[in-house]
Amino acid sequence: MATQHSRLAARFMVAPSVGFLFVWMIVPLVTTVYFSFLVYNLLHPERQGWAGFDNYYYFLTDRAFLTAVWHSVALVVGVLCITVVGGILLALLLNLPFWGQGVVRVLVIAPFFVMPTVSALVWKNMFMNPVNGMFAHIAKGLGLQPYDFLGHAPMLSIIGIVSWEWLPFATLILLTALQSLDSEQQEAAEMDGANWMNRFIYLTLPHLTRAITVVILIQTIFLLSIYAEIAVTTGGGPASTTITYLVAQQSLYGNDVGGASAGGIVAVILANIVAVFVMRMIGKNLDA
Repeated sequence: MATQHSRLAARFMVAPSVGFLFVWMIVPLVTTVYFSFLVYNLLHPERQGWAGFDNYYYFLTDRAFLTAVWHSVALVVGVLCITVVGGILLALLLNLPFWGQGVVRVLVIAPFFVMPTVSALVWKNMFMNPVNGMFAHIAKGLGLQPYDFLGHAPMLSIIGIVSWEWLPFATLILLTALQSLDSEQQEAAEMDGANWMNRFIYLTLPHLTRAITVVILIQTIFLLSIYAEIAVTTGGGPASTTITYLVAQQSLYGNDVGGASAGGIVAVILANIVAVFVMRMIGKNLDA
């Protein structure tokens, strides 16, 4: 009886927060769905009318949409490859005993706390600037022609910037998982003659499977909504426009609330499809 009363009390106390969060999420979603069926432009609010599925049709048939989908996939896959592989290597390195280990760990994790806009500005002006950037000065010092990263390889440049932002997160998760690895298994394998490669493949890597799965799931969700890095560096040029930036471009610059709302709903649906697909493909590792 006491257990039932405690459960009711817990639900009663949690109910206001859950209700507030529900309203906080459902109201913008319902409003977006409503506007997606309207002809509504901020420059001509008097022309508001019912559009049906026209906004969805125009958004999905636009050639920029397929290009944005490809760019979004390339961004997510590229960043995941760099952060997962780099995170494993950094985690292995930081797990070794050396002088100043604590300071180095803090420095490695620090970039994750830098705002995306700030990190994009730093990379754009201090590193990738073809005139005054650090890479340009290094190229000149070696007698080479400076390379305009954002001008000639915008998507690869954005992938590099976003990877720099998310690499500390992957490293932290993987390092935490690595520290829970039983050292006795490693010592036993070493005594049996297993070299470092075999120990990594058959002991370390299987142990990191769940941590890698968590990194992929969380990063995939957030990488699908990347906007600041693109807006600051390339301004959403044709070679770097993702679905999120395409929707923002249509709403902020085109003032087309109806079309942008339809694009937003399409983006939400695609993001949920990707999330479900990823969960079904690799999420089973979480239950192992």
